[in-house]
Amino acid sequence: MGSNGNECSCPKTECPRIGNCKECVKNHRNSDSMPFCLFMNNDGNKSMENFYKKLKERFEK
Repeated sequence: MGSNGNECSCPKTECPRIGNCKECVKNHRNSDSMPFCLFMNNDGNKSMENFYKKLKERFEK
């Protein structure tokens, strides 16, 4: 269970930030990518560019 009281959905169990949402979000903000829990349908690409691409696809359907 994560530090925020929720189950962590990230598959990267080796990550030192797993379950620590605050640190995870901060780390991803610095790397210009989305945390897995906020962007699950990412086809392995968590970049902001891919996020906007997927968002656009979602609303074009």
